Amino acid sequence: MSVATIRKTTEDKMRKSIDTLKTDLQKVRTGRAHTGILDHVHVDYYGSPVPISQVANIQLADARTITVQPWEKNMVNPVEKAIRESDLGLNPATMGEIIRVPMPALTEERRKELTKFIKGEGEQSKVAIRNLRRDANETLKRLVKDKEISEDDERRAQDDIQKLTDKFVAEVDQVLQAKEAEIMTV
Repeated sequence: MSVATIRKTTEDKMRKSIDTLKTDLQKVRTGRAHTGILDHVHVDYYGSPVPISQVANIQLADARTITVQPWEKNMVNPVEKAIRESDLGLNPATMGEIIRVPMPALTEERRKELTKFIKGEGEQSKVAIRNLRRDANETLKRLVKDKEISEDDERRAQDDIQKLTDKFVAEVDQVLQAKEAEIMTV
């Protein structure tokens, strides 16, 4: 295994950590409606749980309302029940064949709880990135021990890995600041 391969693999894994953080933070409700909030809600479709997006059209009616229109009339009640029983705290209302899901405004206390939660998610991402740095450095030490690279090459590679780590930790901070600003705006 070469130094360039170790660097590339580490960078790819760190990028995936950032992408995972962004995906997780999209699920955090901010008071504004977005269709992605229903992504992890599953509905009982003839005995098997499937994502709502596979049994209904999900659209934004306005900035605070999501509309869900099941493709089959008999799926209206199961879809409404799945949304109500999800851990999102939403209260859907059925109007004929369309389910309207209003997004309640967040209280100041709830905003602070969400901010604390996203900071915890960010810290987990930073820990994952630092663990990737540690793994890369251990691999470099093993290469030096096996005399596949010199100690100078190891030092340069470790410095490079540290720069990568700093870059991705700073990116985590930027993502968190953006999400915190989104949550705290009324």
